[in-house]
Amino acid sequence: MTTIDAHTLTWQKSSYSGSNINCVEVARVPEAVAVRDSKDPDGPALVFTPTAFTAFLRRL
Repeated sequence: MTTIDAHTLTWQKSSYSGSNINCVEVARVPEAVAVRDSKDPDGPALVFTPTAFTAFLRRL
């Protein structure tokens, strides 16, 4: 299992969020996409393969 240091990633959130901190943030990592809760940046992040992340978004 590979460990990812979330503090080194460039996190992004939707432009529709504005200054609201209650958002989901995403970051690209090698061969994956990380997702976290902006209210808890030191908390856990989910890591998806690009295919799984695309499937996840299509079901929203």
